[in-house]
Amino acid sequence: MKATCLFPLILLAVLMSSCSKDTLNSVPPCIKDKIVEIKNDEVQNPPAEVWEWKSGNQIFYYFTSGCCDQYNYLYNSECEVVCAPDGGFTGAGSGDCPSFVNNVEKKLIWKDPR
Repeated sequence: MKATCLFPLILLAVLMSSCSKDTLNSVPPCIKDKIVEIKNDEVQNPPAEVWEWKSGNQIFYYFTSGCCDQYNYLYNSECEVVCAPDGGFTGAGSGDCPSFVNNVEKKLIWKDPR
């Protein structure tokens, strides 16, 4: 019975890891470098995630930070910080993010597996 429950979980993990690798092929090298930096640091709690945000023809990369009152930063495709949409003491971010005219499509592209 336990093996029957374990197989779908293993299959899901394999599928998710292969999707992440394919997704990472399309991100700018500087974003990949930031992910490598995260991998070389201590594990964050909760684990770090990187999301791709699409708004119209613009692409941004949202990086989560570790626990407690830290900003979660949004980068453009040149790895320049655009703003912090959320996090910080108030949870409302830096307050200087552009207002996105179109709906933002969000897709998880990497999550720290450690």
